[in-house]
Amino acid sequence: MGYEFFYIEVRKSHIGLLNMDYHMAHESSYAVARGFRYGTVTKEIKSPTTRLGNDNNSITSTALEMACVIPFNTINKASLPLVGGKGANLGEMLSAGFPVPNGMCISTVAYETFVANSAFMNDFFRDLQDLQVNDLAQVQELGKRIRDHLETEPIPDDIQQAIHEGWSNIGEGKFYAVRSSATAEDLPSASFAGQQDTYLNIRGFDNILDAVRRCWASLFTDRAIIYRARNQFQHKEVLLSVVIQEMVTPEVSGIMFTADPVSGHRKLITIDASYGLGEALVSGLVTADMYQVRDEKIVTKNIGSKKLAIYSLPEGGTVTEDVSEEQQNAQAMSDDLILQLATLGKHIEAHYGCEQDIEWCVTAEKEIYIVQSRPITTLFPMVDPLPTDDALHVYTSFGHAQMMTRAITPMGRSVIRTVIPIGHTVPGDESCWGVSAASHLYLDLTLALRIPMLGRVFPKILTVVDEQISAGLQEVVQRPEFRNVPPPKGLKMTLVRAVIPVARQVFMGLFIRDPKEAILYANSMMEEAVANFEKRLSEVSGAERIHLLQTSLHNVFPSIMGALAPQLLPGILAMKLMERFSEQWLGDVTDVAIMHRSLPGNVTTEMGLRVGDLGDCVREHPAVMQYLESSSNSETFYEGLQDVKGGIEFQKELDSFLSQYGMRCPGEIDINNERWAERPSSLISSILTVARNEQSSGDHRRKHVQANVEAEEAAHRIVERVRNTPWGFLKAILMKRLVEVFRYRAGMREHPKYTLVRMLWITKKVLLEEANTLVESEALHAPSDIFYLGLSEVASLLENTFEGDSKDLISQRKEQHAKDDTLHPVRLMTSDGEVVNGARKSINAPEGAILGSGVSAGVVEGYARVVLSPDNAELKSGEIMIAPFTDPGWTPLFNSAKALVICVGGMLTHGAVVAREYGIPAVVGVDNATDLIKTGQYIRVDGNEGYVLILPTPEEA
Repeated sequence: MGYEFFYIEVRKSHIGLLNMDYHMAHESSYAVARGFRYGTVTKEIKSPTTRLGNDNNSITSTALEMACVIPFNTINKASLPLVGGKGANLGEMLSAGFPVPNGMCISTVAYETFVANSAFMNDFFRDLQDLQVNDLAQVQELGKRIRDHLETEPIPDDIQQAIHEGWSNIGEGKFYAVRSSATAEDLPSASFAGQQDTYLNIRGFDNILDAVRRCWASLFTDRAIIYRARNQFQHKEVLLSVVIQEMVTPEVSGIMFTADPVSGHRKLITIDASYGLGEALVSGLVTADMYQVRDEKIVTKNIGSKKLAIYSLPEGGTVTEDVSEEQQNAQAMSDDLILQLATLGKHIEAHYGCEQDIEWCVTAEKEIYIVQSRPITTLFPMVDPLPTDDALHVYTSFGHAQMMTRAITPMGRSVIRTVIPIGHTVPGDESCWGVSAASHLYLDLTLALRIPMLGRVFPKILTVVDEQISAGLQEVVQRPEFRNVPPPKGLKMTLVRAVIPVARQVFMGLFIRDPKEAILYANSMMEEAVANFEKRLSEVSGAERIHLLQTSLHNVFPSIMGALAPQLLPGILAMKLMERFSEQWLGDVTDVAIMHRSLPGNVTTEMGLRVGDLGDCVREHPAVMQYLESSSNSETFYEGLQDVKGGIEFQKELDSFLSQYGMRCPGEIDINNERWAERPSSLISSILTVARNEQSSGDHRRKHVQANVEAEEAAHRIVERVRNTPWGFLKAILMKRLVEVFRYRAGMREHPKYTLVRMLWITKKVLLEEANTLVESEALHAPSDIFYLGLSEVASLLENTFEGDSKDLISQRKEQHAKDDTLHPVRLMTSDGEVVNGARKSINAPEGAILGSGVSAGVVEGYARVVLSPDNAELKSGEIMIAPFTDPGWTPLFNSAKALVICVGGMLTHGAVVAREYGIPAVVGVDNATDLIKTGQYIRVDGNEGYVLILPTPEEA
């Protein structure tokens, strides 16, 4: 364990903290107290790993007394290892001049000494380490034993003496609030709010000691034990200080958030207020007033009932009293006080540099006091960079649109921002229309959406990507602060000039050109583009190669995607027109849904069929299946196949598959993610799923052929049905054309992404080649470190113009990426930090249903299987797959799924399209589906209405 240093000077009645740096408790690094001076004695003290008072670090009892009690006026934010988060914040605010009632802290040194005196705590800590936190009875039993023990354990005399002296200096006749303050509390990464206990209006030394002992014991309440375990804090490493603070007798008290904790809006201050002490509000006993302030104006007032209030008693302790009906309906504090409090909150936020959760109170004399401030830990981080203008911007999640909501590495974001076709200063730089928030990529569509026509149309188009994003955008663009800002000059004409040629090509594809030629043309163009991309990059090296890569990626959309889009878009438009006309002329869209099956030319469907072929090969060679079921070492995967009967035949099939699809993988939009070609063993789970669930060889291809027959029959049927309606002859001509365009062009939906992914694979190989050079020059520890830099940073490293330490930067980014990968990204947010959740359309669903968007028709019931990654899926035939997202890397599992439920997505996202092709019901956009639905539950998936319902199992019914 590494140590950080701080200096403690012991004077007659306090410790002066001269300097301190620290790491947070959860980083498992505590302080070393060096130069502990009392008189002429100087000793080095190590805490907590070396206990005070042992043979190597003994100090006088007088010095120990001084270390045990620390007045507020000598505490600042660096004091956390000694006084915990709450104590450090109070001292910091007092030092900064904020109105904080005076007090002192019983330091973690005292707690450690108290615990070290126990003969049983080491055993208790071992029991806590082995505790199963999901076993509530076990937690309750152990927690009670520890608390009972500590509440009866005597406090050492020298600590009692130190507390008595500090208490006397502040005032023996005063009333105090005694609060717990843990070293893992009130941190930016974890608040631990409310995990330990608070005792109010305490008077008298014996009562103070009793409250201190109970605070120490409250470190082991059931909720605190569970919270530490779930947040991966070691029980022994979290220490407890106790805050002893003068009581303020408030008329009103409450909580203030300097950013709205519900929406995340950073400019909206939210204040909850009620009569008396704040404990009634914190404990949930009252419905408080709620005020919101923005730009120094009160924008919201909700008057709560405030039926109860907790007041201090003159003899000590508190009492809960009823509030008169007149007070209940009255505003608890005046407008002037609300605005004063909001201003004070913003000053505290500015001091700490982050949004704050503040406990406050107001006396009868209208004096405001702050009794606590901690970071708000529940806000999703703001985008970076923020806009430089003062106008409102809106950001949509790229990950939700691409069905991959994991955090994206810096290189992954750099490459995508380079590919974005608009928002560049010079060719090859990163688009300003792409921004980051918590290692997730967001698109700033603000400038385009300010064009009235795009603002009306584009959000509605996004319904096919994600219904909630669409609804949220439609709401934001109607706001006056958004709508009243004109778009930049020239942007409208730039977009019109870009759209007109594409629109012409789409019209020709929809009504004029032979749709049967589209697939061959698109395939030829795709192969040529990929080959040219690879050839150009193979002819240069070093920084020149990276610069060429940047300009090549920049040209992907205008030169390649711009050519593929006119081949694909007519198919999508034909689908929408068929649905509209079918509903209008025939009263249903049943045949249109069937026509989605076995669309020609779909590269993802073809890939799924090839995985089925691999499953057949495994089924035909039992020894290979047995080997795959037991194989876990990816490095020796191929070597072991050589010794297995049928292994060589399987390897040939696998190599053939990888030569065509080896660049794919789950989450393939992040260039860092391991491709199938890099780790073929990652396909084992999908191959085994197919091999176990198919009845006989070739089943998957027979199903595909049969689905194609059914689709063709539906196509013929819908034309004939239309022919039998009024003006049916003309309608049938139009419908037949739309059917042909749809069948021959809609299958190319995956072509643009497939092309991009192939280019990303080439890009990755180029970067790894250059990374080897950087490893040799000691700029990188390992080749894979390159994915924690951006393209321009790599170029500067190769040119020896990089400023700073690249290895330190990479280490910091890896740590940040790991933290961000645990977050759930929001779909839509504004530059004010507001998370916008669009309202769902009305769904005809039973009570208790989990709502989403129906994207593939049908209703089925079956057992759920939560699949978090296709690499280790155990999906059985006939189970309903519940997934966080799906992309082409998940396609092999669709062969076995009875239905599909996904956390994100829309009508045209990957999971929806493949589900329709396979003819299975699907519901997408089901928030937290992988948490709400458990493996083994019996559920109904209604792809018509768009909901999931958890049912009793057939055995229970």
